[in-house]
Amino acid sequence: MSDSTMSPKTAAPALGLMACTALVVGNMIGSGIFLLPASLASFGPLALIGWVVTSMGALVLAMIFGRLSKIVTKPGGPYAYSQEAFGDFAGFLIAWGYWIALWTGNAGVAVALVGYLGFLVPAIGNSETYSLAAALIAIWSLTLVNIRGVAGAGFVQIVTTVLKLMPLVVIGLVGLFFIQPENLTPINPSGMPAFTAVSAAGALTLWAYLGMESATVPSGDVINPEKTIPRATILGVGIAAVVYILVTIVCMGVLPADQLGSSAAPVADVAKVMFGTVGGLVVAIGAVISTFGTLNGFTLLSGQVPYGAALDKVFPESLGKVSRFGTPANAIIFSNILASLLIVLNFSQGLVSAFNFIVLLAVTSSLLPYAFCAVAEVMIRLRGGVVMRGGELAKAVILGLLGFVYSMWALVGAGAEAVMLGIVLILAGIPIHVWVRWKQANEAEKAL
Repeated sequence: MSDSTMSPKTAAPALGLMACTALVVGNMIGSGIFLLPASLASFGPLALIGWVVTSMGALVLAMIFGRLSKIVTKPGGPYAYSQEAFGDFAGFLIAWGYWIALWTGNAGVAVALVGYLGFLVPAIGNSETYSLAAALIAIWSLTLVNIRGVAGAGFVQIVTTVLKLMPLVVIGLVGLFFIQPENLTPINPSGMPAFTAVSAAGALTLWAYLGMESATVPSGDVINPEKTIPRATILGVGIAAVVYILVTIVCMGVLPADQLGSSAAPVADVAKVMFGTVGGLVVAIGAVISTFGTLNGFTLLSGQVPYGAALDKVFPESLGKVSRFGTPANAIIFSNILASLLIVLNFSQGLVSAFNFIVLLAVTSSLLPYAFCAVAEVMIRLRGGVVMRGGELAKAVILGLLGFVYSMWALVGAGAEAVMLGIVLILAGIPIHVWVRWKQANEAEKAL
């Protein structure tokens, strides 16, 4: 690894297995599980197959990220792996796409947070001004937390992850005794062919798994990263998968399909059936905590990705500077300025429309980085002159192909409009790459 890829930070690593697992779980279990049961209601129990396929795909990608974290230890996650495997230009495109996914995801989670706050405090829900202000306050308060250091961010992540899991686990387990079998028929009410319905449901569920690679990004701040990151990634995805599937089964089994499909707060409505008004209130509070924790995790990552790219002179060098706390403050602030602008520009459409548009950007922008990373290990080892043989080669190739095929399947399931929008956004970054390279060439010429 060249010196240009090493972080100049001197603070001791602060993130252990618990904090990294909390980062993975916290970044995945956010707005998705509280909203998706209603979105999936039209597919009926067949949507559970979509959850299973997506969960398996996420576990494959988690294993791939875990393996990559052992051979590429610099910060940046998917960007760092793609750059090492395919070179600077491919690395830039992946960094750009992944960065878009992070700050747009940040905006989407902030919008969802405001929706739950509006459920608890009607004055916020009834006022566009108050809702917008609440979203921006949430983003910038956590921006300040992350600027002060990843240790504080890791502590926030552990606390919020535990608090968000408690009501979901209770509903997922206790709710099994409240299921009405008649609510689980017909198996496929969508009218679509089974394969098409599963693909569409799988595309929707992908939003709930964005963030699976979270522990790989701040690798410079992780204690014993070679062991901690793979364990945290696989453990985090496994925990999320169990919670997602259990809660979806309970929601579909407790509420009739038409009621579930029209619910703005499906998990809270299920809790109300099970435990009364107090139960619904507790779940709504859990949803606020959940989205707050996710927002914290995405804020951390939205700074680490451009920071890692700037260290490799792929992004503008100003994003690679650190604050007196040892954090990439410039990158965190700039990312959240963009997230704030995205919220402001789309808020007039209403909460749901703004959320759907922003989620679309986040999901499509993530798929290209996932596809590149799926096949990155073999390329990295080939470029390093390491010839893989036997079981090690077979494992890397099989995992890579499975991860790549899953990424392509999810891309198709996202639909033509989403794919087109994602391509346009990623291509829009090419002039930035040219500008950075032009500036570096000028500096090199002056140094001669």
